Amino acid sequence: MKGNSERVPNKNLKNFSGKPLYHKTLDVLLKSKYIDSVIINTDCSKIESDLNSNYFNKTIIHKRPESIIGNYVSMNKIIEYDLSKLNSDIYIQTHSTNPLLLTKTIDSALEKFLTFKKKYDSIFSVSRTQKRFYDQNSLPLNHDPNMLVTQHLKPIFEENSCFYIFSKKSFLSSNSRIGSRPFMYEIDKVQSIDIDENKDFIIAEAVFNLLRNEK
Repeated sequence: MKGNSERVPNKNLKNFSGKPLYHKTLDVLLKSKYIDSVIINTDCSKIESDLNSNYFNKTIIHKRPESIIGNYVSMNKIIEYDLSKLNSDIYIQTHSTNPLLLTKTIDSALEKFLTFKKKYDSIFSVSRTQKRFYDQNSLPLNHDPNMLVTQHLKPIFEENSCFYIFSKKSFLSSNSRIGSRPFMYEIDKVQSIDIDENKDFIIAEAVFNLLRNEK
């Protein structure tokens, strides 16, 4: 978790329905019946202090070295650093900006990974869409403009960055959290809401509170 965000200042510590935003995702991970350790990789002393105050002995903190700090550092570089510090059979990487992701979804995806054997070597979460797309020159990408019925379109899947599951072997062989034989794990659009801008924050919090009040 970065301390600074260009589009939403102090995003991870920004109040989200009564708690810092990152608490939502962290609580989801800590409730999983399959996750043994949660590593927080951060360059922010304020986040580290908040972790020590609210999650003491519940997480492992990796202070991000200068060599992998910056807005243009690949997440794969950060994962590579974390893997060098801690050994495990299976890794799951998430972001703190998906506050509507559910523990049961995480557990279901991990269970799926355990069934793969050799067919797949990794999982990444996706969102399905069946809409008409065009390129920058107004040319249709995935449809016949004369056919206006969207239910006949082949679905397109968006990498929504909610989670990635992989083994150390898979990561090292591909140098990526998405291996050479990945499985796309579809989740619903509500859980895949991602906070990139202030308007996303407003939408995500409104949906979160609405769903909580319906329970």
